[in-house]
Amino acid sequence: MKFKVSSAALFSRLTSINRVLNSKNSLPILDCYLFEIEGKQMSITASDSESTIVTTVELADSEADARFCIKAKTIQDSLKEISDQPITLDVNLDTMEIQGEYQNGKFNIVGEHADEYPKPHQLDGEAQSYEIRQSVLLSGITHSLFATADDEIRPVMTGVYFDFTPECLIFVGTDGRKLVRNKDYSVTSEVPAGFILPKKPANILKALLQKGDATAKLDFNDKMAVISTEGFTLTCRLIDGRYPNYNSVIPQNNPFKATIDRAALVSTLKRVLVFCSQSSALVKLSFKKDQLTVSGQDVDFSTSAEERLVCEYDAPNINIGFKGTLLLDILNNLDSSEIIVELADPGRAGIIKPAEQKEGEEILMLLMPMMLND
Repeated sequence: MKFKVSSAALFSRLTSINRVLNSKNSLPILDCYLFEIEGKQMSITASDSESTIVTTVELADSEADARFCIKAKTIQDSLKEISDQPITLDVNLDTMEIQGEYQNGKFNIVGEHADEYPKPHQLDGEAQSYEIRQSVLLSGITHSLFATADDEIRPVMTGVYFDFTPECLIFVGTDGRKLVRNKDYSVTSEVPAGFILPKKPANILKALLQKGDATAKLDFNDKMAVISTEGFTLTCRLIDGRYPNYNSVIPQNNPFKATIDRAALVSTLKRVLVFCSQSSALVKLSFKKDQLTVSGQDVDFSTSAEERLVCEYDAPNINIGFKGTLLLDILNNLDSSEIIVELADPGRAGIIKPAEQKEGEEILMLLMPMMLND
C-alpha cells in the first residue's frame, strides 16, 4: 500500500505531537506513532496512556485505507534531514516492511501492527462543552503554569485549575508559596464547573495553541478533558481531587501600593541575588516615599548588595522579605512595563499586578513573605 505526502508537512506534524511521548513506557507500542489513512487524509496519534494527541496531514496520493505503527524516533530521524519534497511510503501490511522514496534517495524501516495500540480514552457520561479562543487558553495556561507545584505531596497543586463561573473563566496555579489568579471575562458559564489540568498536557497546549482569534473546543467531565483545534485533538486524564480555596488566601485589603518599572526591578533582583544566600535567596524590599531599596546578604560568605530604585510610593515605610527567585519568576511571567505591588505588613502576602491590565483580563499574582533577620 503506497501513499505520497509532503516530507516537511509530515515532519512538522510529528514534531508537534512528539511532546506527549515518554522516554520510557510501560507498553512498548507507545514508543510508536499510530498512522491511520482514510482516503487522502492521514491521522497520526501519539500517547503516553494518560494523554493522547491526534493530528492530521493531507496526502497527495493514497492507494487504500490502512493502519500501522512506526517507532517515533525511527520515522522522525528518517525525515529530519530530508528537504521539503514529496515522499512516497510503501507499506507492506503483512511483513510491516516500509520503504520511503524521495527525490534523490530511499530508506527502509520496519513498522509494527496497529492492533496493540491502545484506543484513546473517551468522555463517558455527561460532559460540559465550551468554545474558547485559543489565545485565552494560551494566556491563562502560560501565566499560571509556572506557579504550580512540582512535588507530588499534594497532587491537586501540580496542575492548572480551570474555574468556570457565571462572571468569567479563572485560571489558577499555586504551590503554596506563590499563587496566580488569571480571570478572563470573555468566557462565562451559567453552571459553575471546574477541573485540574495536569502539568504535562498544559505544557503541550502551551506549545501548540495559537495567539490569534482561532477557537478551540473544550469538552470535559470529572475525569477527562478533550481540547480540539483545527490542527490537533488532545485527550487527557484530569487530576482527581478538590482544589484548595484559592480566594481565601488572597488578602482583600493591602492598602500600601507601589508602582515600579518591571524591567528595572528584574535587573536589580538579578544583580542582588548574586550576593544572597543560595539556600534561602532572601531579598529585602524597603519601601519609603518614591523609593524602593532592594538588598540581600549571605552571612556565611560575608557578601551583600543593595540597590535603590525610583518608584511611585506614598505610604508608611515598610520592610518585607521575599524569596528572590520566586519574585523573579513572577515578574518574568508578567507582560506589562510597570507593575503594582500591594502590601499590608511584613507578615502578610504581597500582591503583584500589571499596572495596566489587558482588556477583558485580570491577572493577580501573590507571593508569601519570608521572615527578615533584622
